[in-house]
Amino acid sequence: MMGRRLVQNISSEYFAATSALQRCKRVMVYVEGYDDIPFWRAIFDEFETEEQRFEISTPARSDLAKGKKVVLQFAPQAGKNLILCVDSDFDYLFGELLPQAKTLNRTPYLLQTYTYAIENYLCYPPSLHSLCVRATKNDVHLFDFEGFMAEYSRIIHPVFVWYAYAARVGRPTVFTLADFRNTVKINYLNVEDNGKSTLAWLEKQVDKRLKVLRSKYRHWAVEIEDFDRYLRERRGVVPEETHLYMQGHTLFDNVVSILVGTVCNALRKLAVGHILGSSRRGLPLNNELSSYNNALTDVDELLKLNTGFRSCPLFLKIRADLVRLLDGGAESR
Repeated sequence: MMGRRLVQNISSEYFAATSALQRCKRVMVYVEGYDDIPFWRAIFDEFETEEQRFEISTPARSDLAKGKKVVLQFAPQAGKNLILCVDSDFDYLFGELLPQAKTLNRTPYLLQTYTYAIENYLCYPPSLHSLCVRATKNDVHLFDFEGFMAEYSRIIHPVFVWYAYAARVGRPTVFTLADFRNTVKINYLNVEDNGKSTLAWLEKQVDKRLKVLRSKYRHWAVEIEDFDRYLRERRGVVPEETHLYMQGHTLFDNVVSILVGTVCNALRKLAVGHILGSSRRGLPLNNELSSYNNALTDVDELLKLNTGFRSCPLFLKIRADLVRLLDGGAESR
């Protein structure tokens, strides 16, 4: 009861009143969890001035509860001084098809990722080579991340449609997250052939899963085709960009982390081989190797803090939404 009263008392008007006591306008931004704060800070930084400050935080609750549902509890109180930020999950794709999605897509003063989650931005393919360079201090182009991820997305698109449709009709047990993850994960990567053998293996796994789904739920055939058409035509889901809309942690943990880790290992070996092949010997050689190893950065930590997604069209859509909100236009999307 106390937590509910606290939620009701926290509002845009409350933060507007506290701002009146300060020299600048204070806008509170509620996000789902601690890991979301750096992502949204990278967006709001661009719009912060001496007259307007943004404070990004998890929701103010006495029980410290977090998550999307908790953030959405503040929807009635959101306004110019209280902005809500959440992962879209499937709500953007479902548009007007489900009550929750319809509500989220029409909530004023709410920003959503449009991708499934923040992790999909962190894994944005055009940023991955630069990330590997920062991790290994080696700028040799060993791997085409964009080409690989486009082909990866094309291959998994059919099972993605099945997984999303099962969620759409409230039948998640038809194709569980665990099954989806096991179907689309990457177990290994051959850097030399730009992952062609890995993709060939993946396509076999996807085909096996599709045969089971199409056989067991053949009565869904027409609905699946219609839903796929809806995703393409109404929500802009291009098969080669499926990675933007799939479950974020699956993409991060079971695909991209393995890709960048493997590529970075190859880049490190290449750099060390170059050092060992130099004319240096003895102490100078050891010093050079130590210097290189000390300059290395953990690739997973860089991936978690990646901000190389700013050219992504869906990110630009978030930015446009924020511009509209700050200009005072919070009409329904």
